[in-house]
Amino acid sequence: MKALFLYTELAPYVVAAMQRLADAHGVEVHIVRWPVNREAPFELRFGRGLVVHERQPLDDAALLALVDELAPDATFVSGWIDKGYLKAARRLRAQGRTVVLCSDTAWRGGPRQWSAVVMGRLLFPRLFSHAWVTGERQRRYARLLGFAERTIRTGFYTADTTAFLSAGLQRSAAPGPWPHRFLCVARYIPTKGHQLLCDAFAALCDSGQAGDWSLTFTGTGELFEQVCTSATGSHPRIEHLGFVQAEDMPAVVARSGAFVLPSAYEPWGVVVHEQACSAQPLLLSDAVGAGERFLQDGHNGHLFRAGDKEALMDALRRIVAADDARLQAMAVASRRLGEEWGPSQWADTAYTLMQRG
Repeated sequence: MKALFLYTELAPYVVAAMQRLADAHGVEVHIVRWPVNREAPFELRFGRGLVVHERQPLDDAALLALVDELAPDATFVSGWIDKGYLKAARRLRAQGRTVVLCSDTAWRGGPRQWSAVVMGRLLFPRLFSHAWVTGERQRRYARLLGFAERTIRTGFYTADTTAFLSAGLQRSAAPGPWPHRFLCVARYIPTKGHQLLCDAFAALCDSGQAGDWSLTFTGTGELFEQVCTSATGSHPRIEHLGFVQAEDMPAVVARSGAFVLPSAYEPWGVVVHEQACSAQPLLLSDAVGAGERFLQDGHNGHLFRAGDKEALMDALRRIVAADDARLQAMAVASRRLGEEWGPSQWADTAYTLMQRG
């Protein structure tokens, strides 16, 4: 069988899931991809069964010719931003083939989304047979776009869990004191809340409420220099490591004791899954979609109101006040939640959709 993925920005966790589809089910996987994002310059490795086609040199006519040549059993389309991808979807649906809309866009109810609902109900039946989304907020959006409940699947994103689960097992069983270091992994863009976290943590340090904890950021982006050189971002107990490749993250995680993601807008956040597998207590804003699957408030971490500095400080204080035994128990709970979903379950879902849902 052949699967075609019309994708925008690939990441290692996406490739790992596609590789599992090829390896576990013998599927020939073809991927059309956009160029690598300079703010997330992942090094991608493609194994046997994965064939990559670059989108950039393909005009829409060439893309349609490729689709006709491949005649895939199912096509998975990443969002609806690429109009050439939508043309391909229309052609495949006209042939009666399975075409799956894949999306992490959460329902927020703004004017633009209501306009998209009107458009989607008219257009999407001619383009897609199914929707594969990340979580419940996305499921609601898919229903509003006109997809029947029986045609919607969740769990479109998964971490590449193997290395993170291994690191988490070692962490949760390791003797000695629990690392007293907060970790934030995110692009330096306005919605991620880096400056808010710097301000909150620096305030705790300067008021003597941070104990012996420190804070580490990894990532890069348009606000990197601005945040790093700000009054709180340059605090002596805050470090900025820059971009870290996926294979190097377990070493960073090993010296961290809790994960923080203070996003003002985060439709999902695969990094939350990665850090849950890594046995990290989680501190997430209520805007982080992945919290619905991987955070049980008060059990393996704490939820706080997005954009609220005092609420964030209170969540940080709760971790600082917890003893190491409590932190370790939260870590074990995170890992158990993280291991419930992974590339194998993702591949099984994709294969089921290839067999017409």
